[in-house]
Amino acid sequence: MLHHLQLSNTGPAPALQLELAPRLNLITGDNSLGKSFLLDVAWYCLTRRWPQELNPGLNGGAMAQPTQRSQAAEISFSVDGESDPNQTKTYHCSFNLEEEAWFGKAGRPVNPGLVVYAMADGAFAVWDPARNAWKRKGALDTPEKTRAYVFSSRQVWSGLPNPQSDLGSLCNGLVQDWANWQRENGEAFSQLRAVLHRLSPDAVRPLLPGPLVRISRQDTQDYPTLMSPAGHAVPLPHWSSGVKRIIGLAYLLVWAWQEHVKASDLLARPPARQMIFLVDEVEAHLHPTWQRRVVKALMEVVDNLNQHTAIQLMLVTHSPLVMASVEPLFDPERDRWWDLDWSEANQQVELTPRPFNRYGDANNWLRSEAFDQADTGSLEREAILRRARQLIQSGAEASADEVAAMHSELQSVLGATDVFWNRWHFEASRHGWQP
Repeated sequence: MLHHLQLSNTGPAPALQLELAPRLNLITGDNSLGKSFLLDVAWYCLTRRWPQELNPGLNGGAMAQPTQRSQAAEISFSVDGESDPNQTKTYHCSFNLEEEAWFGKAGRPVNPGLVVYAMADGAFAVWDPARNAWKRKGALDTPEKTRAYVFSSRQVWSGLPNPQSDLGSLCNGLVQDWANWQRENGEAFSQLRAVLHRLSPDAVRPLLPGPLVRISRQDTQDYPTLMSPAGHAVPLPHWSSGVKRIIGLAYLLVWAWQEHVKASDLLARPPARQMIFLVDEVEAHLHPTWQRRVVKALMEVVDNLNQHTAIQLMLVTHSPLVMASVEPLFDPERDRWWDLDWSEANQQVELTPRPFNRYGDANNWLRSEAFDQADTGSLEREAILRRARQLIQSGAEASADEVAAMHSELQSVLGATDVFWNRWHFEASRHGWQP
């Protein structure tokens, strides 16, 4: 597991430090404060390669750079590995300006187990200790057997070519693998069906695989389908962005685990005892119905891959519904919430571990430190309510014209059942207003 992460002179702040929880780590904050960057750094610490370094076709995942090139830039982290999960090792990496690269202590890094990274744009990365682990020849460490599997969003569907050979692919991709699994109707397809069931938005709309179909006379590929609520088999390319996001997650989790188990069997050793799952914008493209379920569903999915594998998650979210949905699951002994904010006083980004208070619903979470919203409606509603409260404070000094004008403005932004009407009518009665 990844226990500690510390950055100096790299990223959005002069220094950032995280003490990670062993199970669930939630990261919130405004755009451009470094949430995705923290996941990129976590991936680098665990695998020693930046995602874009392995796949230049990615939009994100670029190598971190020093903020001030005249000063030393460092990344430090602590991790325990597969060989001895009770022994934590600490590493320090520094940026070399001449080499334009990060360097750490020589020697074989610790094996962190299976590492999976789902990026916000649909890109995906997998580091498998049975296929990508570092190896040694004599006294020298050599590059990993095969580079980590880093997919662009398109390659998740179409497959990942082997950059070291013109023959074969590292991964066939979602469309072909799903079709092959369905024809074989074996363990992989059974696991895929189970994962899709758990990730479904609700019982009324299950993600249920349908028959394989052709979608063009010129295309010989058999395409998987999902059954629509109306009972039609709809090919996967024709589904919405939200459904594609979920089936992409489902496929890559099943593919990564199935291939890891097969590789482990060939090495005559058990599967990984730990898995680290990084998810950026877990709610991306999802309807609120799905946002309320997705974190619990993902936790159940990864737990059920193997009961003997410990799971650590780092999830980035912008959604108050996601935060509200986690309340029944959150265990302060095993989970942690990190919040990134811009400090006007210090003119820098600050990362704060927040106590996970239960706010009850999404509106209260919007007003919390996670999202810092003064109001949960439109900006126009917020401005009119502010003026209405000021008018209330003036009391009997308010003129009849002011009261009538404010009443008209309130009608333009408040619904008939808005709770503010109760206060407005009470104050009108108390001051003898005639709105």
